[in-house]
Amino acid sequence: MALIFGAFGIVAGIEAEHYTAKVGASGDDYTGLLAIPAGLLLLGLGAVTLWTTRRTHGNRPWRYLRRLLLGAAGVALALSVVAPLSAGYLFNHLGRPAVPEPNLGADYEQVSFTTSDGLKLSGWYVPSKNGAAVIAFPGRNGPQAHTRMLARHGYGVLLFDRRGQGESEGDPHAFGWEGEKDIKAAIAFLERRPDVDPERIGGLGLSVGGELMLHAAAETDALKAVVSEGAGSRSVGEFRGMPDATPVQHGFETLITAGLTLFSNSPPPPLTQDIVGRIAPRPVFIIWAPRGVDTEALNPEYFKAAGEPKTLWAIPESKHVGGLAARPAEYERRLIRFFDDALLR
Repeated sequence: MALIFGAFGIVAGIEAEHYTAKVGASGDDYTGLLAIPAGLLLLGLGAVTLWTTRRTHGNRPWRYLRRLLLGAAGVALALSVVAPLSAGYLFNHLGRPAVPEPNLGADYEQVSFTTSDGLKLSGWYVPSKNGAAVIAFPGRNGPQAHTRMLARHGYGVLLFDRRGQGESEGDPHAFGWEGEKDIKAAIAFLERRPDVDPERIGGLGLSVGGELMLHAAAETDALKAVVSEGAGSRSVGEFRGMPDATPVQHGFETLITAGLTLFSNSPPPPLTQDIVGRIAPRPVFIIWAPRGVDTEALNPEYFKAAGEPKTLWAIPESKHVGGLAARPAEYERRLIRFFDDALLR
């Protein structure tokens, strides 16, 4: 028990160390920092207890074999249970706390808007010159190059900190559970803009943003065109579709999903393959990197489940969400043509 809770104590302290190093300690960071030495003390206590209570009599070979088996069982428990549950905690507590310097290639406005569950989100908006706007998601760091590309062609672009990140309120969640509410709030913001035609709003999602953009588009027809690049899995239900996944990986993903459910107090989202078909007849453009993260292998399955019109583009030499860097001219030509056809004609 001391070893298990010692490990969890250190994991809990990682959150405090993360935010203290990035933006300075505040709130529960102080007790979080205390959890680290407390966890180390528990680990030491557990190790000492094991050593001082070991058997010192009886058959020596059997004693040593018994210790070896108990040690192997402990390692297995740590890898199969403690590690994924710890990952579930960290995925639901660590977020990007700092806002990057803007490099958007155009004039922009500081904006904010509120989600349906009462969270204030902050971001930047490049006003539209052609009456159409695109939500570039998530965050204000990764989509900056895409923002410059879209702004060159007259599109308004909204990029913002999702819940629990940067200057936005709420708890972070690396897998984006409940994040579709953020996109819906962004859509509502754009619909109120005088420079945007409400019938000309599209979305560009990167990585987990790709999964969330597909999710949001499946639940509202206000998104008229969706680009998803580098989408993967958000729960073990989607991970089960992974080709060549082993039972060990399935078990690990199951406990991560259980940890996320426990620490976020939220059920897993619907499976992307079950809802992506609802987007039709609005167009969907799915981009993936066969050599990106392993869960990108799910994109062909998402494409099969989507309705027409739909496009699938694999970029073999691309890194995860690196399509624009790998093929800048072709990427810009394809995406602008896609949004032009869907939003301007």
